[in-house]
Amino acid sequence: MSANRRRFIKQGTAGLLGSFAIPSFLEELRAEPMPNNKGEISVTDENYWQLLRQQFPLQKDWAYLNNGTMGPSPYPVIEAVRKGMMDGDVYGNYGGWEATQGKIGKFVGADENEIALTHNVTDGINIVCWGLPLKRGDEVIMTTHEHVGNAFPWLNRQIVHGIVVKVFTPAPTAAETLDRIKAITTKKTRAIAVPHIPCTQGQILPVKEICDWAKEKGIFSFIDGAHGPGQLLLNLHQMGCDAYASCCHKWMLGPKGTGFLYVRKDFQSTLQTYFVGGGSDNAKWNMATVPISTGTYADNAHRYYGGTQALGLYKGVDAAIDFIDSIGIQNIHNRIAYLGKYAQDQIIALGPKIEMLTPTEERSRCAVNGFRIKGFDFAKFYAKCAEAKVRIRMVQENSLNSVRVSTHIYNNTAEVDRFVEIVKKELA
Repeated sequence: MSANRRRFIKQGTAGLLGSFAIPSFLEELRAEPMPNNKGEISVTDENYWQLLRQQFPLQKDWAYLNNGTMGPSPYPVIEAVRKGMMDGDVYGNYGGWEATQGKIGKFVGADENEIALTHNVTDGINIVCWGLPLKRGDEVIMTTHEHVGNAFPWLNRQIVHGIVVKVFTPAPTAAETLDRIKAITTKKTRAIAVPHIPCTQGQILPVKEICDWAKEKGIFSFIDGAHGPGQLLLNLHQMGCDAYASCCHKWMLGPKGTGFLYVRKDFQSTLQTYFVGGGSDNAKWNMATVPISTGTYADNAHRYYGGTQALGLYKGVDAAIDFIDSIGIQNIHNRIAYLGKYAQDQIIALGPKIEMLTPTEERSRCAVNGFRIKGFDFAKFYAKCAEAKVRIRMVQENSLNSVRVSTHIYNNTAEVDRFVEIVKKELA
């Protein structure tokens, strides 16, 4: 081997190894493993929650109050993604991601055969939007607080097929919200497609009552569940919806680019699938004969997705669910509800220039608070928060021109106080 070649290999190897020696991997080695929890954790046990914070590669000088956009993954999830990728690259194995369907199903109160793997919420929404048997003139009820990912697919179908999108504004209470839906329901209403928790102000809609109303009237019910799993205790069978789309990268703290679609078993014969591939069919592959596909749909929710998936990412989803289970979803819900109420109370207490958009009704709020500062430019306020190393979200949907803060288990009251101080300075 020539000296030049040896030098090239030596330098290339050093560069490759150096690229892995980044702070997140060093932090991973130092992070103390979290013990499995079998009991109740106090929402004010800051020693425990601070230990939990160490499981995330978050910048210590930033207050991250935007989990509603992207939930940072803890080290066990990051490691599971890496290991899942390595398993495929080292051994060349194929498949294995289907096992995640059962894990997700158990997590959200559904059966394995009712779960389809997707890349995000938008994937699931489009599957439902285009798969529903709707014709020109059929009405779909939505809110004025939709994320574009739920709004535009239905508006697109309105352009293409002539369905009619009708909207209502969620009310301050669950009962009033349900009444508003009933008030615009007509004989032409064929579907109700609303968010479980609107991205704008974090209000929890009374989805069970909405789904019960839809069923009573023979209307399809679909829930945009981007913010549900990992924040709330879910049982989709009890909820009674026909379909529910979600992602794993927000409150589930999973890898980015992963999601799922729940389709009730009895509803799968109604919801048409269009984008199909290997796995979407009912073929029983036998390595000895390798028969041609039968051309019939899989008798489960796998009919809604097909082809090669990212094994490493779904191993990360498995790890995210294990991470949540090790803490206890009830403990997680209690903690983020506590932080959400703390934030709401502190913001409202700042005075009459604060316009709180999130309901104060207990059942209608949890971890997200949206509000306006009267007379202030929301974009400039967002920029000032970024300068102070506080991450929040601007809300431009429906011309709300507001801001949103969302907390998770890695946050604490001190970070909320830090944000409130910025608001105080603006008000002063």
